[in-house]
Amino acid sequence: MKIGLVLLLFVDSSVVVGEVVLDFSKDCPQFFAKPNGQCTPLTVFPGNRYRQICQRQANQKMSEFATVYDTANRIPVYLVYEYVGRAPCNRTDVWYIEPQVNHIKHPKISTQGNNQALNEGYVNSGYDKGHLYPVFHTNTQSCVKNSTFTLTNAAPQNPSFNRGQWRKMESDVVEIFRSKCSQNRAYVVTGVVPSTGNTKILVNNSMNAPSHFWSAYCCPDNNNQSISSGGYLAPNSNQKPTDVTVNILEQRLTKLYAINFVLFGGMC
Repeated sequence: MKIGLVLLLFVDSSVVVGEVVLDFSKDCPQFFAKPNGQCTPLTVFPGNRYRQICQRQANQKMSEFATVYDTANRIPVYLVYEYVGRAPCNRTDVWYIEPQVNHIKHPKISTQGNNQALNEGYVNSGYDKGHLYPVFHTNTQSCVKNSTFTLTNAAPQNPSFNRGQWRKMESDVVEIFRSKCSQNRAYVVTGVVPSTGNTKILVNNSMNAPSHFWSAYCCPDNNNQSISSGGYLAPNSNQKPTDVTVNILEQRLTKLYAINFVLFGGMC
């Protein structure tokens, strides 16, 4: 069920669209694993602070990925997308916001930043805008109109980690998709764990700096059976991500989030 439709804005430009929805399985099911033919979204977090968003380019009808966004911490919880190959492009540094995160029916400039991060929150913060859905995992040739450049697709990331070990993992996993996945196709989920308690970090008093970054993939065959899968987990520092099975990653995320966490509905 769709709640509404708005344009993602950067000043007066509008190139990507986000829809805040109630049910991913009805509004953008294509990114989720389908064990036994049944679309199976990930763990749903309770509470009004979380927004489910189907995101796409303004000139396209189909969504490009799905996001669960935490309006209290002003960071995404996780993003879900389908890898189907990549197309090189000249990336941009123009980032867009999602007005519906602040006010679903009547987004206003004055309400921007109430429930989400803004560009200025990263200025002199010591953190990068860390893509959860990396631009070089997309098959969209126009980076300027790429919906991955929304601030709902970014979290404060240690610069050395973002440009070092995490970047290497994102590149290495593409080679796995090419060599082990049927038709170069994979379901991918990438997320962050917010910092809490004595280790909680607020960046510029506005957004949470995650304690961990994680990612998982599942490659289906033509019969929708898993032929390859894996996961990665690392603290938000320049350490090599730990390579784990999907099952082990689910166990660790269950402890970190303190909620039973399921990635691919038991398919992988």
